Amino acid sequence: MPFTPYHFGPNGFVGLVFRKWIDLPMFLLANVIIDFEVLFGNGWDVHRVWHFHTFLVGSAVCAAGAIAIYPARHFFEKVMHSFHLPYGTSLRKMIFSGILGAWFHVFIDAIYHYDVQPFWPRPKNPFWRLLSQGQVKAICVAFVVASVAVYLVTIIRAKKTGRDVRGRKP
Repeated sequence: MPFTPYHFGPNGFVGLVFRKWIDLPMFLLANVIIDFEVLFGNGWDVHRVWHFHTFLVGSAVCAAGAIAIYPARHFFEKVMHSFHLPYGTSLRKMIFSGILGAWFHVFIDAIYHYDVQPFWPRPKNPFWRLLSQGQVKAICVAFVVASVAVYLVTIIRAKKTGRDVRGRKP
């Protein structure tokens, strides 16, 4: 399924907890970028069209995506502020976040889908069925709940300390 929402749970949680080092919008967008490959899949091996679902190619594609998206960072700042989250980024942070987001996506899909080749050109998938598909879904949904909890704690702490979305006192 293209653009599966299951990836947003683990990535949202990690992105929120480590937002000082991770550009949350780019970290989440990496999941969408990687899944563009699935739109063009033909037959059963939809994760092998352009090899986006590999650590190597996925990293390169998401790093390039970060470079292309970098000029829109002011838009992401407005979006993050509308969610009352501090936001500051750099090109390096966006590239790192894109690559890390790609790795998370590839790892989750490698457990879930048989046709993912995470270490392409090596065809073997050592992660396939590390967990059952039901376990993967349950863990991802649990991370959605954890992400919401982290988000709410962040907002509540900011209000208690009287700080604005940038972490500064007004």
